[in-house]
Amino acid sequence: MAAKVQDLNAKVRAGTGKGAARQARRDGDVPGIVYGGGAEPQSISIPFNYLLTKLRKGGFMSTLHNLKIEGQDDVRVICRGVQRDVVKDLPTHIDLMRLKRTSRVKIFIPVEFINADTCPGVKKGGVLTVVRNEVELDVLAGDIPEHITVDLADVQIGDTISISNVTLPEGATPAITDRDFVIANVSAPRALLADDGDDEEVAADEVPTTSDDAE
Repeated sequence: MAAKVQDLNAKVRAGTGKGAARQARRDGDVPGIVYGGGAEPQSISIPFNYLLTKLRKGGFMSTLHNLKIEGQDDVRVICRGVQRDVVKDLPTHIDLMRLKRTSRVKIFIPVEFINADTCPGVKKGGVLTVVRNEVELDVLAGDIPEHITVDLADVQIGDTISISNVTLPEGATPAITDRDFVIANVSAPRALLADDGDDEEVAADEVPTTSDDAE
């Protein structure tokens, strides 16, 4: 199932250049530009507080948005840059790139773990350690999945789950291709590891002494 694309509201910015950008900021907006997709670049502005809220939620740069401008057809865009004030670290300009539904884009997708309550390793006292809550995938802009699923039904203590163990949605591939990276693992509880260490020490103490040692 494809993920729902978030809306991003903007308006056409009158004029271009530094003067028009300064005026947009005085009006409480963040100036920006939309480019690509076989169309001419367009100057836009986005309400400052509205954009700041979205930026603070995280993941803005890797999230596909449905750009809505009154009087125009909606278009899918992805952020390709946010300029910030060097002192206040607040957004001063934004660059958006248009994407066709058939365009491929690298984007972070959340990882959903299922059957954790019946996972054999966890039921035996193992600890599930999540290494990656999201994974960067190369996907079609028109078919971005809501999440990828990791099934823990058969995972035992000591097992590691790598990206190669996960069935990805059709048409999606890992953005990282040079290694089989880890998503999660189920490790033994510390108490069990400590017990194993104690057993080794006891075993060493129980080694019989030789006749030379007895003397």
